Amino acid sequence: MKNIKFLSFFWFSVALILTIGCVEQIDLKTISFEDALVVEGTITNESKIHQIKLSRTFKLEESMPRTESNAIVEVIDDLQNTYGFQEERPGVYLSETEFKAIPTRQYQLKITTSNGRSYTSHSTEITPEAQINDVIAVKEFDSNGTEGISIQVSSFNSNGNARYYRYEFEETYKIIPPYWSPYDAVVISDVAPFEVDFVPRSKEEKVCYNTINSEGIIQTETNNLVEDRVSKFPVRFISKEDFIIRNRYSILVKQYVQSIEAYTFYNILNNLSGSESLFSQNQPGFFSGNLFSNENSEEKVIGFFEVASVSTKRIFVNPREIIETTPSYISKCNLIAPELVNASGNSPLIEAIKEGTLKFFQVNGGENSPVIPIPGGPYQMAPLPCSDCTVLGTNVMPDFWVE
Repeated sequence: MKNIKFLSFFWFSVALILTIGCVEQIDLKTISFEDALVVEGTITNESKIHQIKLSRTFKLEESMPRTESNAIVEVIDDLQNTYGFQEERPGVYLSETEFKAIPTRQYQLKITTSNGRSYTSHSTEITPEAQINDVIAVKEFDSNGTEGISIQVSSFNSNGNARYYRYEFEETYKIIPPYWSPYDAVVISDVAPFEVDFVPRSKEEKVCYNTINSEGIIQTETNNLVEDRVSKFPVRFISKEDFIIRNRYSILVKQYVQSIEAYTFYNILNNLSGSESLFSQNQPGFFSGNLFSNENSEEKVIGFFEVASVSTKRIFVNPREIIETTPSYISKCNLIAPELVNASGNSPLIEAIKEGTLKFFQVNGGENSPVIPIPGGPYQMAPLPCSDCTVLGTNVMPDFWVE
């Protein structure tokens, strides 16, 4: 999660040399540094492969967090059922089998790092369930007056014992390049006399899909309300100029019911990462989650092991049914017509085809052609993203997709 990475960046015991009002540029460097384990982990009531992420804090002059590899990671319940995790890629551990958290059962996360140090979470019980009732997409204006589409979620817990909620989402959008052609230009001869031919495209490049995950922390709570009801809570705002709503769009909203401890931890983390500057005078200190070192009670461990019930709901959106304008394509798509032979005797067209930077779109005018010609050679060519959707996504339709 983006914010946990922020926290690993943020927490170090440092002294920073800041000269207020000085015009001379200085390089900010870590003077002293405390290495700490950073843990991201949530298991839910979904029967699936669960994921735990491990990394280390990093210094100001470092650009990325350091992953924690070759660790032993286990989740153990109060009946001593053990669920082992294997490292799938650096710092990312996946459960060896599918499992789900069961009500009234207590769970602990246990970690042994490659240097032999061990860490444990407090025993944690899964939170009560609260089902998503509805997810809607409506026309809305954000705080800056920007028009767009607001994704809003509603849910209700009749027992009144959920109260604290965190949201994530996965959004998938359809990609259709504006200058796709069913034919590819291929080089027949790359020496004079230069020659090209046209063949049907060998793979699907007209319609693709791309899926991206939410970033940041999205939370709400109903603790001060009479009913444990979330009503049209906005989890996502998409500007009408955003390319992802140029065509059909889908979003899967995930609602996690949090404990008060988890909610507080994520809320503080969100407030810290939302500050205007890491280097403000009111520099907040370390705040603990629910993990600790087994060998050294003074050692800092960052993160939270969460056991949460989750409810999900997917919707599909045809943006033109909500807002009137069509966003611009993600890339500038100016057609060009490279010369087959230029004044130097070279072939810009052949070079572009061989380098794969341009794709054939259509013949560049000609007698009785309805195509408006442009200056240059015999064929109108398009930049790759404007004619081949696989540059921006996958040509495999997701299993859940419906038109």
